[in-house]
Amino acid sequence: MKATNLRLGIACILLIGLTGACAAAPEGETEPAPEPAPSYSPESRDLAQADIERLMEELSNWGRWGDDDQLGAANLITREKRLEALALATEGISVSLAHPLIIEQAVDVPLPFERAILALPDPDEEPAFRGGVSDRYEISYHGYSHSHIDALCHILYKGKMYNGYSQDTVTEEGCTRSSIFNLRGGIVTRGIVFDIPRLKGVPYLEPGTPIYTEDLEAFEEMAGLRVRSGDAIFIRTGRWARRAELGPWAVSQNAAGLHASTMPWVRSRDISFIGSDAALDVVPSQVEGVDLPVHTLTIVAMGIDIFDNQDLEAVAETAAELGRWEFLLVAGPLAVETGTGSPLNALAIF
Repeated sequence: MKATNLRLGIACILLIGLTGACAAAPEGETEPAPEPAPSYSPESRDLAQADIERLMEELSNWGRWGDDDQLGAANLITREKRLEALALATEGISVSLAHPLIIEQAVDVPLPFERAILALPDPDEEPAFRGGVSDRYEISYHGYSHSHIDALCHILYKGKMYNGYSQDTVTEEGCTRSSIFNLRGGIVTRGIVFDIPRLKGVPYLEPGTPIYTEDLEAFEEMAGLRVRSGDAIFIRTGRWARRAELGPWAVSQNAAGLHASTMPWVRSRDISFIGSDAALDVVPSQVEGVDLPVHTLTIVAMGIDIFDNQDLEAVAETAAELGRWEFLLVAGPLAVETGTGSPLNALAIF
């Protein structure tokens, strides 16, 4: 407890002793009151395609915020939630969640980031009073290569996207519904990094390792926190740490990540955004006949945008040093009117 909170607590105890009542502490000085344990039905780890189809119905947020809604779970970030999150910036430490854009082709980077310098100073000319340089960027960001966020129109299920919009709403111009443009106001909320390798006492998870609900709850207990409505959570598997030590591998074919059985837990916590240092799903999915079931359930059923390929090494290290796993999350996708997502440099501010 901070010194300010301690003084408030002592004053409150004295006031109760004198008057039998105590005024509320100033806003931002105390932690929110504990919330009751969420209720959800745990899923078996042995899931089939029929179970995913059932969960698409059971976990659906379609219509929750109206038939015309295109924001999905981002609606859970209220003004009050933003103010609560802003109060987490107490240390003045800012950490990027973006991995440096990779410019060399590799087995996990089939389409590297490309850049061209468009103007350079001419060394043979006398320097002008005013000069400048410019360049052009080209990036194919979906996949397992670059840090980005998926729009709600990115994934389809049986010809439908989140909230029942038809695939026919996607044209050559892009997504006319649920595009990334809807998040142009930015994302400001409480973020939490789930450092699963640290929980298990290893530097990184091996490719193909599934993360189960009990792992998420064990981390909450270890970190002394609880996921609340409107939070954004980030699952660290150690993908980038393993790549730095052992080199690249085919992440699209073999990656640690969430098992589909965690989805009722995610829905019960009313998470606004979710992300990881790969593409969230364990690969292979361990659900026969279904690729990326977590992607489908989060984006299409629950309306949760996904932060893919975030670099969670620095934020996890900072969190461990500070002994706190929550932070102010700030992110601003590009304002592409019909975009299916956006490259992203999200910030964790402690």
